[in-house]
Amino acid sequence: MADRERLLIRLVDLCEGNREELRPPRVEALLSQVFFDLIFQAEYDIRLRLAERIASADWAPPALINILSFDDIEIARPIIARSPILKDPDLIRILVEATLEHQVEVARRPQISSNVVDAILKTARPEVMAALAENESAQVSQDHLFDLVQKAREIAALHSPLAEHPGLNLELAGYLYAWVGAALRNSIAGRFDLDDKALEAALAVSVAQARAGEPSAKSRRLEETDEERRDRQLVAKLDMSGQLRPSYLLKALKERRLSLFIAALAALGRFETPAVRKAANGETATPLAMACASVEVDRVVFPDLLALVREINNGLPGGTEADDRRAFEIFAKTSSKSASSLFRKTT
Repeated sequence: MADRERLLIRLVDLCEGNREELRPPRVEALLSQVFFDLIFQAEYDIRLRLAERIASADWAPPALINILSFDDIEIARPIIARSPILKDPDLIRILVEATLEHQVEVARRPQISSNVVDAILKTARPEVMAALAENESAQVSQDHLFDLVQKAREIAALHSPLAEHPGLNLELAGYLYAWVGAALRNSIAGRFDLDDKALEAALAVSVAQARAGEPSAKSRRLEETDEERRDRQLVAKLDMSGQLRPSYLLKALKERRLSLFIAALAALGRFETPAVRKAANGETATPLAMACASVEVDRVVFPDLLALVREINNGLPGGTEADDRRAFEIFAKTSSKSASSLFRKTT
């Protein structure tokens, strides 16, 4: 055992001092065979020390590295964590074929790519996803975070790391807020400078959708333009901090920002954004009047608001003078609660 270990150490020292000579394929193949012969039936301690020595080596034979990455977890851990020889296909193979402990180490590996993150999410192993959520250097996109936040509904181990994740944005914080306990809710509210009561109200619609398992939230977000996404995030910030008011609707229109107006009206009324957009593009102004009445836009203000919408939206919503009179009557004849109910039924 001692002779085998001394020979392995000497061989590693020799390789480290002659890296360039190891590049040719024939030399690499010969080196692999020598290492295999030495570690074949080698004791655990020898394999462990070898793994620690060559974990960061860029000269190590790929076949040897892959074998060690599937060894006992203590041997595999430094290899999985640090070896530059392991590429995405190797890491994904570990996720598919190795033990849960090995999969967790892949999720903890620094700077793992989005392809590896995709594979981790496909495994849907709670322990592996929790390790991923704790790995702030992983290439985790907003869509990956969306998936993790959705899984956090049933996986408590995801709560704390996601609440602290640097990639968590305002929208995703809203979904996560629904699943976590009181302490983390306070943490999320403090991180985004939000008022708890305003946050609870602002999340009512999105939480209901998430709990119902609606798949459309992610696809809707992906279909947004950059302008719409920025406007929605701005409105969400104002809403959750308790600063969004009906007067903001007129302000947005005076700035000729139709998408900001639509996002604000949707947030104020807890409506779906596509429904508000449909009202703004409608054949008559009645649905838009219902939406505005439901958020208590002043009846005196609505004619000016409607004129601005039409001015920047190619004349839409349409309608005759008689149609407009019927739309204006909604403010006099319908309560805000009834107007909200009518709008939801209409759209």
